[in-house]
Amino acid sequence: HPRFGALMLLDLDNFKPLNDRYGHAAGDQLLVEMARRLTSRIRAEDTAARLGGDEFVVVINELGDSEEQARRQAMAVAEKIRNTLNEPYCLRVGTPGQEQSIEHRCSTSIGLTLFHGGGGDETTLIHHADLAMYTAKEAGKNAIRIYDKHALPAANLSRFTG
Repeated sequence: HPRFGALMLLDLDNFKPLNDRYGHAAGDQLLVEMARRLTSRIRAEDTAARLGGDEFVVVINELGDSEEQARRQAMAVAEKIRNTLNEPYCLRVGTPGQEQSIEHRCSTSIGLTLFHGGGGDETTLIHHADLAMYTAKEAGKNAIRIYDKHALPAANLSRFTG
């Protein structure tokens, strides 16, 4: 492809406390709603998938011709996704007959990396997006970070060695 694309990794911040307090059924409801919201923010030609747990991947195709244009477009899509996923979730919890509705709020940390043509294999792209996501979490969560090999602190690299 002559145009740039982006690979994003998304991770829900503080998902575990929901499962711990209300059980896995509540967590599953949240994940289903999150997936619905996520797919509403991307185009039909893009791809969203759950990797496992509370981690999702999004591939955005056909961004700009220049790296800077693609960066701006990818960040705009990521911001739309983050804002949509940060809206409150209404979940049903409890046993049948004793269910109640709760409002749950959670934020999302997003790491992304750009790719162009055949530049980079899937493993490397996911690794770069994961490094960026880890940086977003270290920055206090509820953030978006784009992979930049020159800007990553050395501490982030230790997560993937040994």
